[in-house]
Amino acid sequence: MTQRHRALMDWVASGAVLAAFLALWWTSSNAGWINRAFLPTPQATMESLAEGLNLTGSGSGELLDFSCATVARMLEGWLLASMVGIALGALIGISAGARAYLQPTLEFIRPLPASALLPLAISVFGLNPNMVLSVVAFGAMWPVLLATVHGFAAVEPRLLEVGRCLQLSRGAFVWKVGLPNAMPDILAGMRLSMTVSLIVSVVGEMIASQPGLGQAILLAARSFRASELFAGTVLLGLIGFASNALLALAEKRLLKWQQP
Repeated sequence: MTQRHRALMDWVASGAVLAAFLALWWTSSNAGWINRAFLPTPQATMESLAEGLNLTGSGSGELLDFSCATVARMLEGWLLASMVGIALGALIGISAGARAYLQPTLEFIRPLPASALLPLAISVFGLNPNMVLSVVAFGAMWPVLLATVHGFAAVEPRLLEVGRCLQLSRGAFVWKVGLPNAMPDILAGMRLSMTVSLIVSVVGEMIASQPGLGQAILLAARSFRASELFAGTVLLGLIGFASNALLALAEKRLLKWQQP
């Protein structure tokens, strides 16, 4: 079986699972197994989605505005987390002494859920977009930071000797040797970081009442507008799927030199 044929079979299997899930949803809601106040029909969800995105030309378009706000917040937090995580990770990963001293502290702080820091962030920044952005960046930074540390720590010792022989400065070694070597780990960390930034953005919008899909979903749940709640949830899934697919494509392009 060729690689292309195997990939096609994987797509077919994934499509079959999705079709089965949608069929179960359609049957459960239309047959009345679950109250429609809690589980709307797929048709009602799609209608709310089309109206919220103003696809029919007669909708409000509020869901589109909320989606743009969430995506913008997610991307800003992710970019900030990636820059800080790569910079700190390179500084820590290139030094065995720094790793020995800081690794226990990093492992202690890393498991802290970013959402648990929202009250602290509110007391520092107040209820404003900068507060949510800071929490998103903090939560999304750790996958990139730890992946960068691991990537730099895994540099082949002989490359360190080559760098000394060539009298490369610390900065030159990081840029020319360490960063390309750590790139697979960094990109994997950035993909995970994107997911974290989306999750924390939604939670922050719910708690801090900031415009976005999190706020839209929370208001729909409180008003028992199940179709709008599910429409927002479907949008979140689509945003997560699209962002991960784009990063996977970028990773494949950037690491093309590693492929046999």
